[in-house]
Amino acid sequence: MDNSNVELITKMVLEAVEKKNAAQSGEGFLVPIGVSARHIHLTQEHVEILFGEGYHLTKFKELMGGQFASNEKVTIVGLKLRAIENVRVLGPVRKNTQVEISATDAISLGVKAPIRESGNIAGSAPIAIIGPKGAVYLNEGCIVAKRHIHMAPKDAMAAGVHDGDIVSVKADNERGTIFNNVQIRVDDSFTLEMHIDTDEANAAQIKSGDTVRIVSC
Repeated sequence: MDNSNVELITKMVLEAVEKKNAAQSGEGFLVPIGVSARHIHLTQEHVEILFGEGYHLTKFKELMGGQFASNEKVTIVGLKLRAIENVRVLGPVRKNTQVEISATDAISLGVKAPIRESGNIAGSAPIAIIGPKGAVYLNEGCIVAKRHIHMAPKDAMAAGVHDGDIVSVKADNERGTIFNNVQIRVDDSFTLEMHIDTDEANAAQIKSGDTVRIVSC
């Protein structure tokens, strides 16, 4: 191994140690918060059942990773026929329909929605979805989203983390809340942001745009 490679490896090791020490000392890596309200992802088949044959979602607001908040909204109904109206649909369409709610929403609807990573809906709660043109009943598909941090690769490198890692973060406000079991999700299309639901935000007195810091990896 030549001297240049030795120097490079030494530099990388020192940077990794420095990042770890910074996190342990209370500095940590700062991450902005995005509070995620209840929402739904639909397949094209379900879009057409709910809104009409040949219908396509229309864009209301751009989100990260090529996603968007659509103008379309639906009503979701739990097993006890309790409903929540005006649940926004996010696009583009997906291969599976998924409803993401808070734990408080689950209680209101009377459903046992598990905490899951987005896309992991096997064995999750059943839910009904009502649109202006029709209705869909899902045997599974309703979850409480697992808290997570979106990162671009450069952010992950700066924070010393990798896709799939589980970290803890702290909110330095009056509540001083520490969130454990926060999953790192890395993709070139992501903008740095931690997503928590409205229950978590309210309990910790956090709003969108506030920051937290990674305190352990």
